[in-house]
Amino acid sequence: QVQLVESGGGLMQAGGSLRVSCAASGRTFSNYAMGWFRQAPGKEREFVAAISRLGRFTSYADSVKGRFTISRDNDKNTVYLQMNSLQPEDTAVYYCAATRSETTTMIKSRYECDYWGQGTQVTVSS
Repeated sequence: QVQLVESGGGLMQAGGSLRVSCAASGRTFSNYAMGWFRQAPGKEREFVAAISRLGRFTSYADSVKGRFTISRDNDKNTVYLQMNSLQPEDTAVYYCAATRSETTTMIKSRYECDYWGQGTQVTVSS
């Protein structure tokens, strides 16, 4: 079992930067592949970025590639999402997620995730 708590959301102007964090507690953090998802009003929750257990591999949705960076610090039990060049279409609740599957190297879909945080709101004004 792992508990996830996001923080760092807020209101930003278009073109700005923001970093959201996800602190984990419970079992050994480095055992979990991690991911970030987001959900805008009236839309389905969508994949944003993923990172492997030791942080060696990352993947991104095409819509954020080149603007967002996922990273993790296993000593601090924390995963981060650095968001640059924010656009109004990035407005959403951002969730971090973890999978307990030992065979999943990289999260690709929300259906692979076993644990979720409560989410943090990111709002980008034009």
